[in-house]
Amino acid sequence: MIAVIQRVSKASVSIEAQTVGHIQKGLLILLGIETADQQQDVEWLVRKIVGLRIFDDLDGVMNQSIRDIDGEILVISQFTLHASTKKGNRPSYIKAAKPEAAIPLYQYFLSKSEDELGKGIKQGKFGADMQVSLVNDGPVTIIIDSRNRT
Repeated sequence: MIAVIQRVSKASVSIEAQTVGHIQKGLLILLGIETADQQQDVEWLVRKIVGLRIFDDLDGVMNQSIRDIDGEILVISQFTLHASTKKGNRPSYIKAAKPEAAIPLYQYFLSKSEDELGKGIKQGKFGADMQVSLVNDGPVTIIIDSRNRT
């Protein structure tokens, strides 16, 4: 499972010109689920993300987590994070989980994130053609792969 985490001052997601999710200060998470992913990957990744100290403290040092600043989270599913570009110029998405396996893990990720953060999570729509807007604060962008835990 791969998560691209962006610290944002605001972000939103629209489907067919309708905003379906909007946050102010917080994290925009692009989430890619692969065929080998399991609930343990979700649990580890959520704890890691919610605990990440990437927000400035009063001294301007990145020392606070999303929980510390009472920030918001917007999660967008993105199977293209598992693109393989080793051969040719057309990416292969063979490692990306099929919807029947990915959707339950995506829903579990949302649920665990809400539990860990202690409040609701905004989201896009799995499999939809979405337009994502954001103001990356910093910029700060972190990539975490649950396969690289050790």
